[in-house]
Amino acid sequence: MILNNFKGILPLALASIFFVSCSDDDNAPEIPMETETDIVDIAITDSNLSILVEALDEADLVSTLQGTGPFTVFAPTNTAFQAFLTENNFASLDDIPQETLKQVLLNHVVSGNVKAADLETTYYSSSSTAGVDGKNLSLYVNTTEGVTINGSAVSTADIEASNGTIHVVDKVIGLPNVVNHATYNSAFTSLVGALTTDGNTVFTDLLSDAEQKFTVFAPTNDAFTAFENPNENELNNILANHVIAGAALAAGDLSNSYANTAAANVDGDNLSIYVNTDDGVTLNGVSKVIIADVVTTNGIIHAVDTVIDLPTVVTFATADSENFSSLVGALTSEGQPDFVSILSSTTENNPFTVFAPVNSAFAALAEVPAGEDLTAVLTHHVIAEANIVSGDLSDGLVSPATLQGDALTFTASDETFVITDGAGNTGIAIVKADVQAINGIIHAIDTVLIPSN
Repeated sequence: MILNNFKGILPLALASIFFVSCSDDDNAPEIPMETETDIVDIAITDSNLSILVEALDEADLVSTLQGTGPFTVFAPTNTAFQAFLTENNFASLDDIPQETLKQVLLNHVVSGNVKAADLETTYYSSSSTAGVDGKNLSLYVNTTEGVTINGSAVSTADIEASNGTIHVVDKVIGLPNVVNHATYNSAFTSLVGALTTDGNTVFTDLLSDAEQKFTVFAPTNDAFTAFENPNENELNNILANHVIAGAALAAGDLSNSYANTAAANVDGDNLSIYVNTDDGVTLNGVSKVIIADVVTTNGIIHAVDTVIDLPTVVTFATADSENFSSLVGALTSEGQPDFVSILSSTTENNPFTVFAPVNSAFAALAEVPAGEDLTAVLTHHVIAEANIVSGDLSDGLVSPATLQGDALTFTASDETFVITDGAGNTGIAIVKADVQAINGIIHAIDTVLIPSN
């Protein structure tokens, strides 16, 4: 024990004597007891990372990576940089705009000191703010065979620095768009295959558009395996039904509401999608978000566990229980026709225009009718063989006859329209218009319509 202690003390004592003796010489340099080697220092000493050092200097990021951090840096080799320049038609680093170069480099930096053994197969946020709307870009790390980051493989791991860890990688990690990120994760191979089958470029062109923003609900391979396409809908339209164009919505931006997807009916009207956030995020009542907020340069991806088929008017009525549970209860009550089958049809009497009373409308009734009276009331809310969007309404418009037989009259009021039903009740307001299904459209109304009989 004494010997072990002595062995630990002796080098320190000798170092102290040496330090003091040097300090006594006025001409001798002062030698510090200990120096710290940060991430930049290590990169400078490695000739295989010389282009990275040059790039950090040009992007004015040297002082950033000399900061306290800690940082985890995925450091591309010179060979990786040379390939990146060639692939992007740059003769040298000087040809890359400084802000672009800065964001590319920051996309190799993750906050925290993460060793290779601690990395997991999941998404990490990089330090790059080149994501849509200034968000931090996501990195997909895969540890199933070695470690890859957005497809770039770690060749040398766990180079320790005073302010973090360096992992050397064999490719420059670019700034990924929606399509790029879909290809990095092997859980989306079925989706990528469906998007590109038979040389199809519609979706790759659309989702690579840097001028647009997208929210993409991406079905996993398991979701595709389980999907049987019971209605034999066109695959391209089904895939488009997973895309909201014009907005990049993070999970925190979503609420119980409707949005339009890129899918459309035969008239070119964009289909709606119902988002519910009461317990996680659910789409049209059937598909749940299992991985949220994969940030790309032009959108946000959410992985979902079920393929979202094209919705019928029944889809929205059943999915939106917050508004339509009373209506669904009436439609499916004992003694009523099979309204579910009727309003789910994509071949007979469709499209349907449905004026759907919200729950409060049913609650306001003194008594909910039953039997044939209820049938007459419910059929008075449906117009067959017509997809009447709000833009079709005009002051004094009389609708085609409802399934019950009476027509509805529309009157302009405060930049919208109110309805007069078959019994002459007026002032009935549309509280949510244009919920578009593949076989018709729903307009939510605040009062139950009553027919003349």
